[in-house]
Amino acid sequence: MKLQKPHTITEISKIINCDFIGKPNHEITGINEIHSVEKGDLIFVDHPKYYEKAIQSKANTILINKEIDFPEDKAIIISENPFEDYNKLTHHFKPYIPHLKSIGKDCIIDASAHFYPNVFIGNRVKIGKNVIIHAGVCIYDDCEIGDNVTIGPNSIIGHYAFYYNKKDNKYNRMLSCGSVRIDQNVEIGALSTIDAGVSATTIIGEGTKIDNQVHIGHDTIVGKNCLMAANVGIAGCVVIKDNVTLWGQVGCASNVTIGKNVIVGAQSGISKSLEEGKTYFGSPCEDVRKKFKEIAAIKKLPELIDRLKNG
Repeated sequence: MKLQKPHTITEISKIINCDFIGKPNHEITGINEIHSVEKGDLIFVDHPKYYEKAIQSKANTILINKEIDFPEDKAIIISENPFEDYNKLTHHFKPYIPHLKSIGKDCIIDASAHFYPNVFIGNRVKIGKNVIIHAGVCIYDDCEIGDNVTIGPNSIIGHYAFYYNKKDNKYNRMLSCGSVRIDQNVEIGALSTIDAGVSATTIIGEGTKIDNQVHIGHDTIVGKNCLMAANVGIAGCVVIKDNVTLWGQVGCASNVTIGKNVIVGAQSGISKSLEEGKTYFGSPCEDVRKKFKEIAAIKKLPELIDRLKNG
């Protein structure tokens, strides 16, 4: 999330009542989760395993639970609980505002857009030309809907990210300050959900078609002209390139990249990145020809076992 104006590390540290190491006028232009970090951002880290990754990231400010060495162009803020203090910053710069009307404040909605009854639109939402939004749809704060988009009944756009920190056997949710952008000519079926980015933007590319009951997790980026059949489930922080087809009930783990023109067969599980231009099947999925050979071989096992038993 980009801040409306740059803040010094002195100002940020006062908000969460923490000490810092660095130049007092060191500027912070955004707060971000490490998967989406940009130059000028503040990120948090609370485990030694990720200290080096945080220091080497594009972020210029690290909210951390231990004093460590860092480059001259960066700064650190020392916190006893970086996760909680990061949430405090999120709440400070994007506070929760109760919604009392079906259409929120500061929205930009083209006159040609058509809403069925019982549609909810959050604050600062932008909706383009010839958009059709069916009954029961919720579009939350800061989402952008491009021209000629159709959203089916009871779909949810921009719900908070499924992102939790476990401590003392309890789960604490990271507050979301990101959004969703749906580009032009996208169609979304009924009862589908597209979560907001934790701190960045979940993107659905131009011309993509999404069936009923599909879930797309936070910060995922879907390319142009993709096709997703019913019950596809995509975790957070996935990159799906252009012209990808995912057939029914495909599941995809987080931090995976799916190359251009990939086809994944129904009920397959994606656990690692997939090369472009190939067809995959199975769980975990592999090249479809290899997987079918494996299935054919497995079918022969009972016969082979009988032969061994009978000498």
